[in-house]
Amino acid sequence: MLTTEFTVPQHRIQDLTDLMRTAWWMTDRTPADVHRLLDNSDIVVAITHDSTDRLVGFARVLTDYAYVALVLDVIVDESHRGSGIGALLLDAVVNHAALADVRSIELVCQPGLIPFYRRWGFTEQVGTSRLMRRTTDPRLTDGP
Repeated sequence: MLTTEFTVPQHRIQDLTDLMRTAWWMTDRTPADVHRLLDNSDIVVAITHDSTDRLVGFARVLTDYAYVALVLDVIVDESHRGSGIGALLLDAVVNHAALADVRSIELVCQPGLIPFYRRWGFTEQVGTSRLMRRTTDPRLTDGP
C-alpha cells in the first residue's frame, strides 16, 4: 500500500533531498534548496511506502491556476521504478482539483520518457513553440 500526500512534512526534507540527488539534474540539491522549492511550489505530491515509511515518489507543480501549470521534478526511487508509482504521481497531478480549469499542463522530459507521459495526453507537438533556457548549470544544456 502506498500513501499519497499533498504536502511534504518537515521531517521528510532530508529524505526528499536524498531522493532528488539520485537524478542527474538534481545532484547538488541541499536541504535548504529543497525547503525553499517546497515553500514556493503551488502543488506538491509525495508518495510514501506504507510498510517502510520511505519516500518513494515526488512531483511538484508551478501554476497560475488559469492558463498554465508546469510539472517539475518528477522522480521515483530507483528501487521502485516500474511499479506504478510514476503513474500514481501523474494521476495525482493531472487529476488535481486545483488544475481542473487550467488550459495547459506542461513539462520537460528526456526523450526516453515521452511514451510514459503520452499516457496522460502530453505531446511533443507544441506548434512552433520552442523550449528556451537561460541557466548557469551546464547539466541543463549538456544533458546527462
